[in-house]
Amino acid sequence: MGLFDKIKKSLFGEDENTDKETKKDEKTEEENGEKAADVEEAEQDESIEEVETTEKNTEDDSSNQSNDVEEEQSEQDKENTAQEDVDSDATDNEEENQTSSEEQQSESQTELYEKGLEKTNQGFGARLNRFFAQFRTVDEDFFDDLEELLIESDVGYETAEQLTDALRDEAKLQKAKSRDDLKKVIVEKMVELYDQNGDSENEKLSHHDDGKTNIYLFVGVNGAGKTTTIGKLAKRLKDEGKSVLLAAADTFRAGAVEQLVEWGKRVDVPVVTSKEQADPASVVYDATKRAIDEQVDYLLVDTAGRLQNKKNLMNELEKIERTIKKLAPDEPTETLLVLDGSTGQNALLQAKDFDKTTKLTGLVLTKLDGSSKGGVVLAIRNEMKLPVKLVGLGEKASDLADFDAADYAVGLFHDLV
Repeated sequence: MGLFDKIKKSLFGEDENTDKETKKDEKTEEENGEKAADVEEAEQDESIEEVETTEKNTEDDSSNQSNDVEEEQSEQDKENTAQEDVDSDATDNEEENQTSSEEQQSESQTELYEKGLEKTNQGFGARLNRFFAQFRTVDEDFFDDLEELLIESDVGYETAEQLTDALRDEAKLQKAKSRDDLKKVIVEKMVELYDQNGDSENEKLSHHDDGKTNIYLFVGVNGAGKTTTIGKLAKRLKDEGKSVLLAAADTFRAGAVEQLVEWGKRVDVPVVTSKEQADPASVVYDATKRAIDEQVDYLLVDTAGRLQNKKNLMNELEKIERTIKKLAPDEPTETLLVLDGSTGQNALLQAKDFDKTTKLTGLVLTKLDGSSKGGVVLAIRNEMKLPVKLVGLGEKASDLADFDAADYAVGLFHDLV
């Protein structure tokens, strides 16, 4: 099932609760039917027993004793049946409670996305709604203006062109002419474009199941939110019962080490540091060795975002990766590029630059709650085929969420249809 099939009920107003109520009613009817059958069968058994008892009263005492045994057995069977019904009801209640808990958790995350993407939704949605309010006919001018609108919404030039071409063909195919029909086609093609360029399984953070230390290397320019992201993720992992170690390898930015140390104190996680202006690779070496020796579950490495020039920055990142591989040849488990979502197309350019030097495994988009440029997620997935693994949807530690494409789509589009 494609991503669009999973979310179209939320987007297009189809009430999933109605389906659940229907299924619940069907289940209730089925259970009532079974209970009615049981009652009818029990009444028939009782009638038969009365006849048999009347006939056997004329028989000898040994026959009466036999009837007593059979009646006791019948009563025992009824008690067992009643107990089975109670156990069945208890199991059904337990399953319903578990399902309810999962639904509440899902609703909570969906609400987090809707709130975090509110500005993006209002900006993007307002543009689209104004656009549709003004158009008169679906012609080439319509699609040219739509492509321009998508570019302004940080969907990206290449992605906007692909979307417009796909929309032009699909609108003709579906004979979509009304505003509502065209909105649905636009949302559907955007979701399909995102879905076809990745695997939802790759959007989850990778981790080892064999007890080895997971090393997450965080890269990105200064101000993108690397240190804050590391602190929030450290808290989440610690709350899950995992052992965590932080490495303060951003030794060039004033206050960077102190900021990470403060996060370590706040979430009760140790931090490996060195003196100011120390070689970042030496800090990473010490941290990696300690993590392996102490069998730490997760080592989160903060890196510099700016040296004298871009070449020096990239050389430093290459050196850090080589240092990690000396002690752990298969690491890092994740190399995550942290991008400020509010920078829009600049985030896409940064992603392309970093990907040339370091083998990125995923992206972290921060500050989406304060931005109207969340559409950049579509451009990054389409043009770079890189999964977004974490998103920052608020200032609280709990607002660092695993990326969920369905919740993202609902948060981005839910007021457009």
